[in-house]
Amino acid sequence: MTDKKALLLVGGWDGHQPELVAKRFSTFLEEAGFEVQLERSLDILQEREYLFSLDLFVPIWTMGELHSKLTNHLADAIGSGVGVAGCHGGMCDAFRTNVLWQFIMGGNWVAHPGSDGVPYQVHIKQSSSELTRDVKDFSVSSEQYYLHVDPVVEVLATTTFPTVDWYHSTNGRVEMPVVWTKKWGHGRVFYNSLGHHDDIFDIPEAWTLMKRGLLWAAEGRQIAQEQGLTIERFASERKMF
Repeated sequence: MTDKKALLLVGGWDGHQPELVAKRFSTFLEEAGFEVQLERSLDILQEREYLFSLDLFVPIWTMGELHSKLTNHLADAIGSGVGVAGCHGGMCDAFRTNVLWQFIMGGNWVAHPGSDGVPYQVHIKQSSSELTRDVKDFSVSSEQYYLHVDPVVEVLATTTFPTVDWYHSTNGRVEMPVVWTKKWGHGRVFYNSLGHHDDIFDIPEAWTLMKRGLLWAAEGRQIAQEQGLTIERFASERKMF
């Protein structure tokens, strides 16, 4: 019986194929030794004690509304060491009006100029991160995400804007993060902006980055437990947002 637990939160807008993405991710995680639970209701986020028992939380939920109490439960659980990893709008366009969610995840979607089918390059950043080991630059034809990004993230892959001429184009060349990592308390956060449709992960490089990110994020909880790290150090009566 595995002692690693992953929660996949599946729902929101159907255009991002949440069920297909969840099937791909859950199959991989089960093969990697996780006990995987799929939930299709936000009600699971009321279960604070359960959230703290997870190794990994995977949001696959685009364009929803999340109550601040439930976000606080997640903020504390992730802060304790629970990893979070996700892709595309299922993570960084999940809850547009929720600023704490965006703070935790490291960025939020604002546009995809040209919509679907835009050909662009994903450039792997030179890094000491094992997540990008032996991964080369690759091409995709999909939505190219323009994001507002937390400056603290470690960028592992980028794409170049503009590809499609629009109002943003007059700003000139911009290197936009595609893949990043960051910390939230003692928890690890991984994001990959690819994934408009499930079949983007048929591209070997895209799937390699995603698989490694899922596993990397999940490792944080064990490290926090081994080092006796808790969220008490983050407790404060001061208003944060």
